[in-house]
Amino acid sequence: MESLALFVFLFIFTLICFSTFKLYKRRLGLPPGPTPFPLVGNLLQGSTILYDTYHKFTERYGPIFTLWMGTSPMVVLCGYEVVKDALINYSKQFSYRGSLPISERLSGGYGIITTNGEPWQQTRRFTVTTLKNSGLGTRTVDLRIQEEASHLIKAVKELNGQAFDPLTLLERAVNNVINLSVFGRRWDYEDQQFQKFINTINYLLVFLRSPLGVTYSAFPGVMRCLPGRHNKIFNDTEDIKALIRSQVDSHLDTLDMDSPRDFIDSFLIRMKKEKVQQDSVFSRENLVISAFEFFIAGTETTSNTVQFSLLVMIKYPQIQERVRQEIHTVIGTNRLPTLADRLELPYTNAVVHEIMRFLDLVPLSLPHKVMEDTAFRGFTIPKGTTIIPVLGSVLSDPAHWAKPKEFYPEHFLDQNGKFCMNDAFIPFSAGKRICPGEGVARSEAFLFLASLVQNFTFRAVSLPHTLNLERMRRDFRKKGLVYSLKAHPWVPSL
Repeated sequence: MESLALFVFLFIFTLICFSTFKLYKRRLGLPPGPTPFPLVGNLLQGSTILYDTYHKFTERYGPIFTLWMGTSPMVVLCGYEVVKDALINYSKQFSYRGSLPISERLSGGYGIITTNGEPWQQTRRFTVTTLKNSGLGTRTVDLRIQEEASHLIKAVKELNGQAFDPLTLLERAVNNVINLSVFGRRWDYEDQQFQKFINTINYLLVFLRSPLGVTYSAFPGVMRCLPGRHNKIFNDTEDIKALIRSQVDSHLDTLDMDSPRDFIDSFLIRMKKEKVQQDSVFSRENLVISAFEFFIAGTETTSNTVQFSLLVMIKYPQIQERVRQEIHTVIGTNRLPTLADRLELPYTNAVVHEIMRFLDLVPLSLPHKVMEDTAFRGFTIPKGTTIIPVLGSVLSDPAHWAKPKEFYPEHFLDQNGKFCMNDAFIPFSAGKRICPGEGVARSEAFLFLASLVQNFTFRAVSLPHTLNLERMRRDFRKKGLVYSLKAHPWVPSL
């Protein structure tokens, strides 16, 4: 018995020693970073290590450092100059998508989030072109957002000034913009299937950033074999894909090759045109996953941005009133704002952009991977190494923002009060992997907020000075945020 125990001890000791030596050898040449533990790397230092404490690591190791996810290194990039250099100037080397085990299981090698090479390039090019050219029928994305804004305003009016959490309505409104673009139809806010659809997406997104999700990403092979609620989440997402497949079937029955109504129609037309090409990426399953990714990427980020926008409005009533006055002066109250009005609403536009900067909702880019051994800023990064650009470090880089820790709309206004873009504004990433829905997301954030402030005065349930934006911003990243406000229809003063 003692000899068996000794054998087990020696085996484990040898394994740890071997792992430690191998880890030490692999660290040579990589950027510096905190010492990893054998087998688990830096996982024991917390799943929120990057977006909570990256600034501490930059102070100690510089803007480029290495963390270990289990036995795999991740090179972390911080600050505008470093992130821009990698994603723009070294885009060829840094544009490969890093490992995303959860998304890879969901997509099965289709779509644009996890794919690489020619399939990714063709699918992404088609998606971007379709969105940019409004190849979604005769109605532009602008009109779709306006239509949904009118439904949102109606729903808020029906609350009759009662306190409410705006997120629920905003999720349904944002999701319906995607429904209109992808399916060519919207759902009633009270539709049970629609609500289940949104809840399933929300559960998945919460899982992605949870400790369980981080553990799955670090040890996907092990987690696939273990029971647990993560399996239910994967099973539930199959219901969403089934709904999308049914929509594809109904679109096929009524497809007009000369008049696409939405994204599905546009994809089906391209699919039929390339039917003779055996290696075409325009397949039915690629369509299903591409549509699925619209909802995964576009629902939570935009709805949370507008939710936080309303929080800013009740925290700073003077900002809310200035936005409203600008809208009423330029547009009046007889019609809803349009994207064409954006140039004439510089302060409103600046507020929306500053909200996205200050909120920093997605502080970490999805992982990239170097496609070859890469010499970058004095380091040699081996082929296949995961790269994590910290977008939040760019959005708060003191070299490019006058007051990075404060909410300051003047970041986006010039001396004449005109809107001006800042090169360090990259909440949607940059380079070849920039979010293809960036334009739509910015349009939604602008039109929803402008339409709501045009029609309502928003007031806090508690005293505005008790609202701590910095604390509430941190809550957004970790667990979302629940708060209530009151919306009173705007009435002109006598």
